[in-house]
Amino acid sequence: MLKLKAMRGRYRWRQLHSIKELRTNPNSYPSKKTLTQRRQNDKPRPVGDSDIKQWNMTISYYMRNSQLDSALHFFNLMPRRSSVSYNAMISGYLMNGRFDLARNLFDEMPERDLVSWNVMISGCVRNNNLAAARELFEEMPERDVVSWNAMLSGYAQNGCIDEARKIFDRMPCKNSISWNALLATYVQNGRMEEACRLFESKLDWDLVSWNCLMGGFVKKKMLVDARKVFDRIPLRDKISWNTIITGYAQNGEIEEARRLFNESPVQDVFTWTAMVSGFVQNGLVDEARETFEQMPQKNAVSWNAMIAGYVQCKRMDMARKLFDKMPFRDVTTWNTMITGYAQSGEIAHARDFFDRMPRRDPVSWAAMIAGYAQSGYSEEALRLFVDMKRDGERLNRSSFACALSTCAHIAALELGMQLHGRLVKAGYESGSFAGNALLLMYCKCGGIEEACSAFVEIMEKDIVSWNTMIAGYARHGFGKEALKIFESMKAAGVKPNDTTMVGVLSACSHAGLVDRGMEYFYSMNQDYGIKANSRHYTCMVDLLGRAGRLDEAQKLIRNMPFEPDAATWGALLGASRIHGNTRLAEMAAELIFEMEPENAGMYVLLSNLYAASGRWADVSKMRLKMRDTGVKKVPGCSWLEVQNKIHTFSVGDSCHPDRDKIYAYLEELDLKMKREGYVSSIKLILHDVDEEEKEHMLKYHSEKLAVAYGILSIPAGRPIRVIKNLRVCEDCHNAIKYISKIVGRLIILRDSNRFHHFREGSCSCGDYW
Repeated sequence: MLKLKAMRGRYRWRQLHSIKELRTNPNSYPSKKTLTQRRQNDKPRPVGDSDIKQWNMTISYYMRNSQLDSALHFFNLMPRRSSVSYNAMISGYLMNGRFDLARNLFDEMPERDLVSWNVMISGCVRNNNLAAARELFEEMPERDVVSWNAMLSGYAQNGCIDEARKIFDRMPCKNSISWNALLATYVQNGRMEEACRLFESKLDWDLVSWNCLMGGFVKKKMLVDARKVFDRIPLRDKISWNTIITGYAQNGEIEEARRLFNESPVQDVFTWTAMVSGFVQNGLVDEARETFEQMPQKNAVSWNAMIAGYVQCKRMDMARKLFDKMPFRDVTTWNTMITGYAQSGEIAHARDFFDRMPRRDPVSWAAMIAGYAQSGYSEEALRLFVDMKRDGERLNRSSFACALSTCAHIAALELGMQLHGRLVKAGYESGSFAGNALLLMYCKCGGIEEACSAFVEIMEKDIVSWNTMIAGYARHGFGKEALKIFESMKAAGVKPNDTTMVGVLSACSHAGLVDRGMEYFYSMNQDYGIKANSRHYTCMVDLLGRAGRLDEAQKLIRNMPFEPDAATWGALLGASRIHGNTRLAEMAAELIFEMEPENAGMYVLLSNLYAASGRWADVSKMRLKMRDTGVKKVPGCSWLEVQNKIHTFSVGDSCHPDRDKIYAYLEELDLKMKREGYVSSIKLILHDVDEEEKEHMLKYHSEKLAVAYGILSIPAGRPIRVIKNLRVCEDCHNAIKYISKIVGRLIILRDSNRFHHFREGSCSCGDYW
């Protein structure tokens, strides 16, 4: 009796409103107050399944309209709940981005049905919580094809292609969604051979599958294969035609694209837009504009394609006129203008557009962050990243990648490690896109051990992952470790590309592995089908030159199948400076000056060589030549990060607030170094002054000031990481070896060429740099 009284009047409103009225007139749903009054006044009656159904409909209505509190109120009032009631609440929470509430309610369910499990697993996948999805999947008492497809989708979205295939192979029953999901996974990740094998293993594919496979070939610029698929399609639709037209247009075959355009049975706005985009991507912006004006109908994509065309050719005035004329703008339009201004160096205009946007998306933030980073405003880029998080904007892979790249550029390791923590929390660290940015950040910030750990965490390593790790070890002077990664890469079935071999040859060069380097160079075409380009030859000239085999380096240059570029001659000039071959250095320098008359670095290298030989008249000539050609030497500076703040030093710096303490400590270190046997390399000073003055000038180089400040400011036991924008000088390299032994600290110095790890009086480069 008490139970019946508690249920009094809760369902009389159902008799007053038909299902049709409830669906068509949302205002007919009773308010909480009305429901409470009816509960007090109406007579009790038994609760039937139809009553529960009406309550569930009400909950679903409120959830669809983001009225979570109202939905919860009705849910709590229910005298009897079915699994559908719980599922409606869980789905609603997930729909409104409240994963935490959905999971809590799921855990509280007295009984779960198959739908409950599937809804929760799908929610985990959408929330990028693949580990939770996997855990729930393994706990399920029974599974259907929806369960399997949810996990397949989860692995696919996170770039875990091999795991997705394992799930597919385990599926007891597959439907078209399963097949299409795996096919799309292969295609989206560029694994077209596996996509083709999968496609040929089944006959009854949907048209969307044919288009997907053809689109994959188009994306990989494999037009011959794309055309074969197009010709085999049993019945083509507009997407088929538009995809193949786009493929030809985007890959420079604009006449074939035009012919297919004329053959297409239906020329809709997307067909026209494909042609506009094709002209744009081939640099034919005027032809694109002519086609754009002929379009019978335009949509936002058409306008954006045309605006992007002007942006790509740096005609921002025309882009701005079209932007102002555009009848409807979407977020892509604004993002294109922001990117255009940022890439043109007009960062103030980019920020103005960013501030005026009616609505931003993660791409807007990432474009602005990248703009600041590329324009040299690294601190502003990182500040904007923090603002993005503060504004509640969801941090996507692109924004993480931009922020990590900025940290890599300024070597802000501590901040990069904080971003790493956020990356893990967001669930992106196992994917290759953000994972590669994290890997590059650690490599460029001197954290090679942390880079190795990040490399291991990337579940699906792509070619970029392997190349970054090989190049990272090479720049840090760990040539043998780089070659081990290369061998592991081949064992994993990943085919090396030309960038891989640049990293391998660079590793051999930095480590002095001449014979290994020559073996790789002369076999890479036969073994991997990689034809040597100018970068490979430059590495080989550097490899032979550093080893003192200058005659062989010259012979290699003479036998190159193409004209050597400035970088190749620069490698020979650098090697000539190391080994004191002034004649060869002069010859290389003259050729470089013809190609790149404004290359200040080459003037400095030759001046160094003249100074080391005591040829002060020639040093003066170099200075006059630089002045006459308008070339300015880039001032050397060094910096390091202490407690999330970047401290920058220049030679003889007098601006740092701790200047007196730093200089006093350097004087103390200088006395200790001399007692250990250190002698200043005064031959490096490019001024004809007495030896005492030269020694004084060497003492306060920027890298020494940075190292001294690091020792004073960074707690013992932690590495001191210093960055220099130019090549570290021979004297500073020698001095820091002594300092590392005296203070017992690991000092990691990154210069314009490589990393140097100083420990206990020796350097990882083995004095071979």
